[in-house]
Amino acid sequence: MSKFTIVNHPLIAHKITMMRSVDTSTKDFRQLLEEISLLMAYEVTRDLPLTDVEIETPICKMVGKEISGRAIGVVPILRAGLGMVNGILTLVPNAKVGHIGLYRDPRTHKPVEYYCKLPLDATERRIIVVDPMLATGGSAAAAVQFIKDRGCKDIKLMCLIAAPEGVKAMQEAHPDVDIYVAALDEKLNEHAYIVPGLGDAGDRIFGTK
Repeated sequence: MSKFTIVNHPLIAHKITMMRSVDTSTKDFRQLLEEISLLMAYEVTRDLPLTDVEIETPICKMVGKEISGRAIGVVPILRAGLGMVNGILTLVPNAKVGHIGLYRDPRTHKPVEYYCKLPLDATERRIIVVDPMLATGGSAAAAVQFIKDRGCKDIKLMCLIAAPEGVKAMQEAHPDVDIYVAALDEKLNEHAYIVPGLGDAGDRIFGTK
C-alpha cells in the first residue's frame, strides 16, 4: 500500500483556513495555494537522494551534499492543478513541467484524456502530479495511469485537500504512488464535493463560475 502523508505544519493549517473562507478573494486564494504548494514540496522532496561533492568555501575545502539521481517533473491536472505549479518551481526551479487534461464522458462517466504533454525525459524524472482536490479520486487515478502508460514509474501525488473516498480509490488503483495532502476532510456530499472543503478550486483560482 502506498504511503499517505498529511503535511502538518502551523503555516499550512493557517493558510488552508484562509483559503476555505468564502470571503477570500481570487487573488488571495491563488497566492495562498502557491504558498502552500511551496511548503508541501519540502515534504514531497524529502527523500531525494544526495551525493558527496567537494567544494571550496572562502575558508577551506570541504565535502558537502548535493542532490543526485532523478530530476523533478511537475504535472498539473488541468485546470486547477496549474495553481500549484509556481510554488513548486520556486523551490525546485530546474523542474520541468508537463500538463494533463481530462474530462468525464457523459455516457460512460469515465475519465477521458484530451491532452497530455510530458517532458521528453519524463521517464527519467520523479513525476509529481498536482491537483488541489482529491475528491472521488477518479481523475487523479486516471491521470496517473495515463502517465504510467507513457513509461513513467517514479510518481507521487500532491493535493491540497482530500476526502477519504478519494484516498481509498487512489490507493486501490495505484498502491505504488505515495499521496501527500495538507488536509484530510470528512467526506463527499451527494454532488461529490469535499465537505467541508473549499468549493470548486478551479473557479476560485481563476475567478470563474
